[in-house]
Amino acid sequence: MREQVNEIKISYKDRVTSDKWVKIKGSQSAAAFIYDYWDKSTIEVHESFKVLLLNNANKVKGVFELSKGGITGTLVDLRVLLAVIVKSLSVAIILTHNHPSGTLKPSSTDKTITNKIKTATALFDVRVIDHIIITPNGDYFSFADNGLV
Repeated sequence: MREQVNEIKISYKDRVTSDKWVKIKGSQSAAAFIYDYWDKSTIEVHESFKVLLLNNANKVKGVFELSKGGITGTLVDLRVLLAVIVKSLSVAIILTHNHPSGTLKPSSTDKTITNKIKTATALFDVRVIDHIIITPNGDYFSFADNGLV
């Protein structure tokens, strides 16, 4: 008699054809894209962490909200992030989160998680292109533009 185990199935479905995917050309286009995508009714209420999943041409395959937190922070589960990256067959990502307070300065925690994600994703040949912090009024801070990625 064989032991019973659960079947694991991984799938990904494109619902928008690649010719309609938005191309990210730099931090400004990434920040504008994610700000338009963000729920303006909650951007000042709590911190959220999202990832833009990109193909090799830097076109956005999708956006995944990794976590929602409190006013001053949110937790990032690296295992969930890696699962989403692998499942979507993404080759590059842009990390994003908001600062409800409006401050653009990255915290030491922001820098630490960025480096941790960059190290982990490199093992999968996935590039971290940028980490963008956005504020409720649409201002942004780019880790790439400031030499932090």
